[in-house]
Amino acid sequence: MELISYEMAASVIKKRPIDSNKGTFGRLLCICGSRGMAGAAVLCAGAALRCGAGLVDAALPACIYPIVSAHLLEPIYTVYDEDFSPVLYSLKKATACVMGCGFSTAHPGWVRQVLQQIRVPLVLDADGLNCIVKNCDVLDQLTVPAVLTPHPGEMARLLGCSVNEVQADRQGAASAFAQKHGVVLVLKGAGTVIASPDGRTIQNPTGNPGMARGGSGDLLAGMIGAFLAQGAESFTAACAAVYLHGLAGDRCAAHLSQQAMLPHDMLAELPQIFLKIEKEL
Repeated sequence: MELISYEMAASVIKKRPIDSNKGTFGRLLCICGSRGMAGAAVLCAGAALRCGAGLVDAALPACIYPIVSAHLLEPIYTVYDEDFSPVLYSLKKATACVMGCGFSTAHPGWVRQVLQQIRVPLVLDADGLNCIVKNCDVLDQLTVPAVLTPHPGEMARLLGCSVNEVQADRQGAASAFAQKHGVVLVLKGAGTVIASPDGRTIQNPTGNPGMARGGSGDLLAGMIGAFLAQGAESFTAACAAVYLHGLAGDRCAAHLSQQAMLPHDMLAELPQIFLKIEKEL
């Protein structure tokens, strides 16, 4: 199997034109968070901001808006209650979308609405995946690039098998699903595997056990979404984000320890990583 290289990951970062404006770098809609899951929205949107999206629109239930907005000043916010129509309106203005981080499984119908109406690249994570477990065929109707980011438990639910079966053949599980449904599949875990619809699979060499914490996946989803919003091809965006996500985790472990590092510490490592890449452009 191929390994993602630093050069491949760095290729997603382009020199910014001198006449750039926020529209140049895309508008990412993050449909994330629910009661008790405000942190997922903070981490996802925060990662998207750090990865260069021109505008991040955080779509949140009203109950967590005060928490998320107190932590993140840069996004705009689409706030909703029982009426999901404001989110669908915001979707029309987005250039990419992330859905599912901390979303809960209480409203699977809303996930289906997004999948039916979306016309921009999509990242489907966490509860976004859990909401389609019984109806994965809905993915076959997508007309846009989609990146799915399950951990082994979510992958097992999507395939209707055990976690042990997934882990026994991670490459085969990821590749079979990606080809069947025409999506890019990011099977998270030690040696994250990225599979494309054309059968290509690639493994990530970065990362460490200190990243095995709730919230790490929310960062990754936001990173992939930011690269998609800026125009990166879906497989390239997924590979670059996975590699850089792991690299940030390795830098954290080096000075904070695997035991003590936290997902939000990884966000603080991204500026130095991107500074190095920009100096090489």
